[in-house]
Amino acid sequence: TALVHTITVSYDEVTDVAPDIKLTMYNAGHILGSAIAHLHIGPGLYNIVYTGDFKYADTRLLSKSHTVFPRVEALIMEGTYGATLQEERQKAEQRLIEITSRVAEKKGVVLIPVFSVGRGQEILLVLNEAMREKKIPEMPVYVEGLINEVTAVHLQYPEYLSKRVRDLILEGENPFVTENVKLIEGEAPRPDIVEDRPCVILATNGMLNGGPAVDYFRLIANDPRSALVFVGYQAEGTLGRRIKDGAREVPVVIEGKVEVLNVQLEVQSIDGFSGHSDQRELVSYAKSITPRPKKIIINHGEPSALQALYMLLKTSKEIRQFASAIYVPSNLDSLNLTAL
Repeated sequence: TALVHTITVSYDEVTDVAPDIKLTMYNAGHILGSAIAHLHIGPGLYNIVYTGDFKYADTRLLSKSHTVFPRVEALIMEGTYGATLQEERQKAEQRLIEITSRVAEKKGVVLIPVFSVGRGQEILLVLNEAMREKKIPEMPVYVEGLINEVTAVHLQYPEYLSKRVRDLILEGENPFVTENVKLIEGEAPRPDIVEDRPCVILATNGMLNGGPAVDYFRLIANDPRSALVFVGYQAEGTLGRRIKDGAREVPVVIEGKVEVLNVQLEVQSIDGFSGHSDQRELVSYAKSITPRPKKIIINHGEPSALQALYMLLKTSKEIRQFASAIYVPSNLDSLNLTAL
């Protein structure tokens, strides 16, 4: 497998990857272990920072992405949300709390389809604190899918988490699993779980594109007291996207059979929990990176998002003072960084 051929490195650890290239990884703030790569080429005359996916804002789970490097001549940065302003994290959390409280009063079920890495743990932290501070009534929070295994991995690597979560783990506490959190392992009695009301269910897949979340959705789809809350991106062509866009009759495949569901439950979407930087954070990162890069290359995103970010960076007086070139490459483009 690929893991057999994988060499792990820690943040801030300089590694020789070729006779004339040194690699150093830094925290990207995207998910557990995500990294920004700093490449030191030749005798140090050229240094590249490649962000990959990154989040330039503190979250409950992770610290924001690293910005200070030994030297930087070129910055290659993602532009996934280059045209999007997300909800502020505090407002996103407040909306989740309000929805959960409202559904609890009606003795309903809050179904939150989540990705197993990052989003599931973040939502658990929000719900646990909200119950502890009596912002929402205490109720069971059922967790099913790969979230459980991934959460266990987070507990093994507290040094990569935010200071607040890290300190709790090192003090012997589990910030993800409280007495209200019920981890579902093995064959789940899902019809019984959705009758244990009010309750919250966190289940994979985050786009309702398979996994236990689809079965839970089937069980509560026609219940107007319950709510389906999306906290992540819903890709075109997925069940989650169709429901988010307003479809009220949707086909699902359960045990090889197609069943058409009449969607009567409340549908909400909260976009403030993303592990990607939004437009504000992307621009702020480009302005904050130290030393200032002479070249900025934008990649990883829809053409419209990349173009929107390009225009913002290009027209920024502050960025123009240090970046002599800003470029959005097309697929198969080859760039000579020293000639840009």
